[in-house]
Order: sequence, then C-alpha cells, then structure tokens
Amino acid sequence: MGALGSRMLSGWWRRPSGQPSASGEEDVVEAAMAVVDEVEEQSEEPGPSTSQLGLKRKSGTGGRHGKEPSRKRAKDSSGSVYEALFLRGEDSDVQICALGGTWNLHRVYLCQSGYFASMFSGAWREATMNTIELQMPDENIDREALHKALGSLYQDSVFIPPSQVLSILAAASMLQLDKLIQQCGEVMKETVSAHTVCSYYLSSESYGLPNIKTMCFQWLLDNLMTQASEQLLREVTLDLMKELIASSELLVMEVEMDVYTKLKQWMFLQLQPTWRGRYRALLPATNSWFDRSRRESEGTAFLETQQGRAFVPVFQQLRLAYIVCDLSAARSIRRDAVIPAEWLIRVYSEQWRSVHQVELIRDFAPININVSALHGNSMRCGAQLHRDQMCSWRWASFNFGLDLVVSYANRRITFWCSMLNSYGGLMVSVRRQRKIAFRLRFVSLDRAGNAVFRNDTEYQIVALKRDEEVVVVNLEFQDMVFPIYMACNFLYLCRERHGPQ
Repeated sequence: MGALGSRMLSGWWRRPSGQPSASGEEDVVEAAMAVVDEVEEQSEEPGPSTSQLGLKRKSGTGGRHGKEPSRKRAKDSSGSVYEALFLRGEDSDVQICALGGTWNLHRVYLCQSGYFASMFSGAWREATMNTIELQMPDENIDREALHKALGSLYQDSVFIPPSQVLSILAAASMLQLDKLIQQCGEVMKETVSAHTVCSYYLSSESYGLPNIKTMCFQWLLDNLMTQASEQLLREVTLDLMKELIASSELLVMEVEMDVYTKLKQWMFLQLQPTWRGRYRALLPATNSWFDRSRRESEGTAFLETQQGRAFVPVFQQLRLAYIVCDLSAARSIRRDAVIPAEWLIRVYSEQWRSVHQVELIRDFAPININVSALHGNSMRCGAQLHRDQMCSWRWASFNFGLDLVVSYANRRITFWCSMLNSYGGLMVSVRRQRKIAFRLRFVSLDRAGNAVFRNDTEYQIVALKRDEEVVVVNLEFQDMVFPIYMACNFLYLCRERHGPQ
C-alpha cells in the first residue's frame, strides 16, 4: 500500500447542496424490490457473470463488526439482493470499470452514494453512459477495497477485515459513503496498536476522522516512552514526533534525559531504515553510528550537518534545562555532540540566572499561574508502580537545591521537602519555604497499549517547608489497576522582581 497522506480530491463528484438525489427513497425501495421479485420468480438458475471483478465468491462475508448502520434500501435478509444483483449483475443498467475490474451494477443502488448521485443527476456525460470508467486519484484504493465499497450498497451488513480497513476507508471516502466511513472508524478504534497507530493517525487526518486522530495521538503519548518497539519508532513521522515531544502530556518514565535517548534512537532509524535487530541492540547501534558520524564531521554537532538539519525542529522541543542540571546527563549530551553547543550555552546561562533568582528573591505573595507556561516549561518525569505497595522516588538532579521525595503508601501520594540531599549540603537551598506547581497523572495500560485506568490531578500549587511532608493525592476510592504509571510535571514558582528584597 502506498503512502497514506493522499487526500480525497475536491473535484470528485458531489451532490450540490439542497439538490435531491436521482430517485427518492420510496422509488429506490420500490424499484429494488421489483428487481428482486423478478429475479426470484425466474424458473431457471442464471449462470454466474464473468465480469464481476474476476474473483471467486467466498462462502460467507463474515460476521457483523460492532453496530451495523441501517440502510434505506430493499432489505437483504436472505442475501438474495447482494448475490443476484451485485455478484451476478442481473438486470444491470450500468457497467463500472476501474482498477482492472468490471462491475455490472444498477443506478438505483449506486445513487445511495453521493458520488454517483451527483454523476447521474447532473448534466455530466456519464449520466447517460452505459459504461463508466472510474479514475482513482487515491493510491490507497485497491480493487478489493473498491469491491467492498460498491458491495456495501447492496448489503445491510459489511464485514471489514482490519488488514483492509484503510483501503476500504479510502474507497468509502471517494464514494462519499458516510455509514461505511463510520464503520471503518469503529474498526480502527478497536484495533489500534503499535503496528497500526501511525497509519491510523495519518489516515484519520487525510479522511476527516478527528476522533480517531485524537485517540491515536493519545495512544502515542501513553506508549512512546513505555513501549520497547523498534517498528513504532520507524513509523513516527518527523511532524508527528515534533508534536509528541512538545506535549506536556507525554508519559515520561524516569527523566527528560530518557526523552533525548529515545529521540536519538528514532533519528538513527529514520537515517538507517535498513537496520534490523532486537530492540535491546538498538541503543548500542545508535551510539556507535553517531560516534562514527562525529569523527567524520570533525566534531561538528550532528544537528548542524546536512543530514541532521531536518531533525532540528524535533530536538528543539526537548526541555534541556532539566537535562543539563544533572551532571551525568550533561556529560553525555556533550560527548554525543548531537545538540549544538550554542543551544547548551544558552540553557546554562539561563540556569545560572535562575539560581540567583531562587535564592535572593523573598516574595511569598500569591502568584498568577499561566497554564500554557506550565505546559511548556514543567519538568517531566515518572515511574511505574508494579503492585500496590509502599514506594518512594527521588529524581536526582540539582533542581535549584530542592530535594523533593515523592512517596506512595496506602494509596496516597506525599511530597517531602528533604534536607538530606544526597549530593551534599551545598546543594540544599536555604529557603524556608518552596512553592511548586505540580500535576500527577496515573495511567494503566493493557497489552495493546490502551488505557484501562486514568486519573489526573490537573495543576495544583503546594508550599513546602523544610522537612515538611504533605499528602497531595488520595487514591483510596479509585479502582486502580496495577501495574500503573505515574507521570509527574513539576515547576518551581518564584516571583520575578528587579532586585533582591
């Protein structure tokens, strides 16, 4: 199947607004039933038509998938309409040719499609033609998908195999079959996984399924950092990855440095699409490739090379301030030589200014919170609770002298502003109180990566004194499902002033 970015062309046949269809609803039903009655009254069994697609008819069309939409046409409870009129083409009054196939069909049925209704009722030359050649501007439509879409006009129930859903969606969009498009959306919703999510996302964008697009994007936010899938990384496009990395909804496990590592692996797979191996071999292969690239470029940062410039918009979404504050991560970033030195110098300068601001400003007045600033600048970190038992986390870094310990016990989350910083006394702030904006999210995923439990605190502010412990979340009455991911967003709050008070 080709690229899924093709869109339905605006020049395709569409029924003008307010214009009635070629036949009214009653005429459709009456004419269709007359044809069926005539077929059933014949004493001799007609032979099979050789013009219907050239495929052997299977013994069944499969079960119904989800809720089947009702169709305003002659009911096909016995399957006689579909078999006699569509498969055998009896009493056909128009022949449709496309993609090397031929279908002997009926205008009264085809007019259920907005595409054909406009074609047959307007002043187009096809309105009086007995044989119509259809052009397929969408490369996602294949002959089998077109066969399914045309056949849906003669059936109440259409089975859509997940492997064919995108090509059928493309055909249904071209023919303006709203019910079939809706059913394709239902199939996509039920079968999203690491193998399908990227193609579903792009197709939903192309064919106007905003709900499916939103669902796929949320799936990627939940699974990009939690699934060890080399195939998933291969299929994420540059524009999609940019949106994911920029989002504060990204389910980050551990710290921001892990987001950088994931991006580096993704970039390697985009540049080396022929690489094959186990996921555990991906990081060593990535590091080896970039080491060789650094030597060949004589130390030039990779994002400044011709190969790397395309990836700059994605890496600009990293929150470098939460990477360089950890000494080990800062050394790795410099050694990799992927990110330009100018980016890091700018971040170091801003961090040094923030250190002075934190310690010298003594203002505990209320602070106006800009939610967009919280989304774009908060620290992203997280952990996984494998079972319902006591656990504590400390995401080690400088953090302007704030040693925040997050604990889980008895379905409660507590914050503790510790004075026992593992980095040494010089790292601990002398401030008596620290204000922090935070947001906690709890997500449980099934094997396919779909959320079965989700809870969100939204952004809140807590003021912590030295060695103070505060309960911030109570999950006692929540139906939590383990293992569960806890994603955290933190932002230290300090009022900007012209000088120390």
